[in-house]
Amino acid sequence: MTDPLTYKSTGVDLDAAERAKQSLKALVSDTRDENTLSELGAFGGLYRVPADVEEPVLVSSADGVGTKLKVAFASGRHHTVGQDLVNHCVNDILVQGARPLFFLDYLATGKLDEGIVPEVVRGVSLACRENRCALLGGETAQMPDFYGEGEYDLAGFIVGVVAKKRLIDGAGIEPGDRLLALPSSGLHTNGYTLARAIVFEHMGLGPDDPFPGTGESVADTLLKVHRSYLRVIQPLLASGLVKAIAHITGGGIEGNLPRVLPAGVGAMIVADSWEPPPVFRTLAEGGNVDPREMFRVFNMGVGLILAVAPGDEDTALERLGGEAWSVGHVGPGEGVEFSGSFRM
Repeated sequence: MTDPLTYKSTGVDLDAAERAKQSLKALVSDTRDENTLSELGAFGGLYRVPADVEEPVLVSSADGVGTKLKVAFASGRHHTVGQDLVNHCVNDILVQGARPLFFLDYLATGKLDEGIVPEVVRGVSLACRENRCALLGGETAQMPDFYGEGEYDLAGFIVGVVAKKRLIDGAGIEPGDRLLALPSSGLHTNGYTLARAIVFEHMGLGPDDPFPGTGESVADTLLKVHRSYLRVIQPLLASGLVKAIAHITGGGIEGNLPRVLPAGVGAMIVADSWEPPPVFRTLAEGGNVDPREMFRVFNMGVGLILAVAPGDEDTALERLGGEAWSVGHVGPGEGVEFSGSFRM
């Protein structure tokens, strides 16, 4: 006679899940604000719409970290991917003028590791605090038949708010408007399937090996946290100078900038107006990747692009603290055209 089956014997440990949930309470409570109306453990998170926003419009988005997680698995570093997740989502609603209100995360794993889960959520909590966003709740799922040993997936859902009159939708863009770029912190969370193939397969490097040209290890370089632009952009939004913002993620500039341009308007990008960070040069050389393909896959050092009127360009650049630069302009047409040479 066989032993009776239990959930634990099939790979799902409910006791471990409960211990993990209890360990997360402090991380979640640290992000509460005056509009948070529920505690961790409720079936639904409760959040009051702020009363100080005129004609509030809720803006929401969902995203994941992608195969950047594979680098976290290989290196045993799990405290940064949660920051990547939150910051990516914050940027996705920021481009429409919204500030974040609350965040929900979803962590699905094969066998629940009680050491890894708090590390991942600690990153989520940290980024929520930095972005003044309540971590309202989330879900941790054990799926041993779905994920391999030591693997997990991570997704996030964000809700923000913007006053209707402050909503940024690109409708006012006109030919002649200027395009300003803000630098990325690295690869952010896109292009990692190609990057991993280059670094780990073609170059034969491991997570702790030096990454050529950076003075850092492979793990340090590839796990660099996706930057949040909330603090640098929010003061500029109040001025009404910004006509459109594009978050440069998967697909690079040409895959994302047209998403905020009205019909009949295209972008002219001066490709040699900046020098991409060394990580991109190493990837191009290590994988023998054509520059055009590099610009189509990666952000190439550009994390955000803003559109402003020609007369507002100097003011906007000054208010962005000196780190932004003029990257091009808009004109009649469609899509993105590059001028100049692709600098590598």
